[in-house]
Amino acid sequence: MVVVRPFKGLRPKDELAEKVASPPYDVLDSDEAREMVGENRLCFLRVVKPEVDLDPKVDLYSDQVYEQGAKNLQEFIGNGTMVQDPDEAFYFYRQIMGTHEQYGLVATVSAQDYLNENIKKHEFTRPDKEADRVRHITTMRAQCGPVFLTYKDIPHMNELQDGYCTVFKPNVDFKAPDGIRHTLWAIRDPEIIGRIIELFSDVPHIYVADGHHRSAAGTIVAQKFKEKNPDHTGEEEYNFFLAVLFPQSHMKILEYNRAVTDLNGLSLKEYLEKVSQKFDIFENADPSPSELHRFSMYVDKKWYGLVPKDGTFPDTHPVKRLDAAILQDNLLSPVLAIDDPRASNRIKFVGGIRGTKELERLVDSDMFAVAFSLFPVTVAQLMDVADSGNVMPPKSTWFEPKLRSGLVVHLI
Repeated sequence: MVVVRPFKGLRPKDELAEKVASPPYDVLDSDEAREMVGENRLCFLRVVKPEVDLDPKVDLYSDQVYEQGAKNLQEFIGNGTMVQDPDEAFYFYRQIMGTHEQYGLVATVSAQDYLNENIKKHEFTRPDKEADRVRHITTMRAQCGPVFLTYKDIPHMNELQDGYCTVFKPNVDFKAPDGIRHTLWAIRDPEIIGRIIELFSDVPHIYVADGHHRSAAGTIVAQKFKEKNPDHTGEEEYNFFLAVLFPQSHMKILEYNRAVTDLNGLSLKEYLEKVSQKFDIFENADPSPSELHRFSMYVDKKWYGLVPKDGTFPDTHPVKRLDAAILQDNLLSPVLAIDDPRASNRIKFVGGIRGTKELERLVDSDMFAVAFSLFPVTVAQLMDVADSGNVMPPKSTWFEPKLRSGLVVHLI
């Protein structure tokens, strides 16, 4: 069963949270991060992307970068910008993006649960990215960005969370520059903490939605620290990593679209003829598909609808029935010769947050020849893949809104 654990969170002073909290490290490049920090010396990007304080020529993976992040975190602690809560707590975290609203539980979860596959994954991880996060955590002695987890709804947990957040005033409530509202409640009541632990003790599995490298790194750090500690008990903070857990019903997954630079040497007529072997094609399609197993394709300034023909995919296989796999197996690989989308420089993945207008822009600019709009993966599909022990096709899920870094930090 799953362990969720309260902890003494390191947090910005409530009145400073808006200035401190930042986007996660992996959604901005270094130049974008420098621009966002600007004159705001309280921005947490100085910790999660510490190269912003260094010469742009410095190697992003040099010791100097990680040491600068640790120095900046200690600066925030030393000058009182961030203060560790005196008592263990859970935190409720609400995000509002447009009409979408989601409530999560900020907690630490067990590295042992990750090893035991009680925390399930749906993506491969890369050793170089794991190593980067391990170095960041060990140098900071802190987990500065949470893993985004999901679980099948627990009705009593939903009721507890909704009731608490309705009755009690939040500690932090602000709207970020991107228009997303972030609200945080610190939960210190021992009775409520105990009830939350009890509710999750009956949950057999939780799932990584976003943050596979952070969760893997948290587990590697736990193992390394255990090996170095002759008095290890299993209760040390390094045995747990920072996460926000959202119920399945609250999750919002956006589509992850594709654009391809060329038609693999085919004329438009030849290309459409080859596509028609596996798909029924119709013109004047809506740019956004309305259901699973429907695709919209933009080429030659027109939107076409694609419907896979019977027998083109196995309807019972948890991975091969995903729309990203159907498109890959029946069009991208056999027609456009993109056999390895992870390695090909002819394909671009476009997060759904950018909309179908971005696909039109790419193709109309002549930088790309064709673009595909997909229907979003469902959380149930993600869980089915994880439960089967498989992984999703590359770039299948785009989660919004993104979790803010620096709202709550876990010291190890």
